[in-house]
Amino acid sequence: MNGALDDLPIEVEQGTLVTRYAEWGDMAVRFARVPAGTDMGPLLEGLPGDRCPSPHWGIVLEGAVRVTAADKTESVTHAGEAFYWPAGHTARMDDDTAFFEVGPVAAMRQFNEHARAKLG
Repeated sequence: MNGALDDLPIEVEQGTLVTRYAEWGDMAVRFARVPAGTDMGPLLEGLPGDRCPSPHWGIVLEGAVRVTAADKTESVTHAGEAFYWPAGHTARMDDDTAFFEVGPVAAMRQFNEHARAKLG
C-alpha cells in the first residue's frame, strides 16, 4: 500500500493539530502536524500509566519532538532524524512539527480510539 501523507484519513483535527491514520496489514501509520507548544500529556491521560501504549518507528520531517520515556529519560528527535520511541512515552513539541510514524496495529488503535473519544 502507498499514498500521499496528506491523503491519509484524518484521525484528529483540532485547529492546526492534524493527525492522519491508517492501518496497513499488521502495522498502522500516522502522519502528524503538531503546533509549537503542544504537550501530548493531557491527551494521553486515561491510557495505561497516562502514556502512549505503542512503540513507534519513524522520521521527524519538520521541527522536533521531545519524548520522555517511562523511566523519565528524555530525548529530542529533530527534523531529518529517524526514531524509535518505546511504549510508555509522552511527547511535546517546542516548534511546529511534522512526523511520520509506524507501529503495531493493536497499540496504535488503542491510542487512535482514545484520542478520538477524548477530542470528539
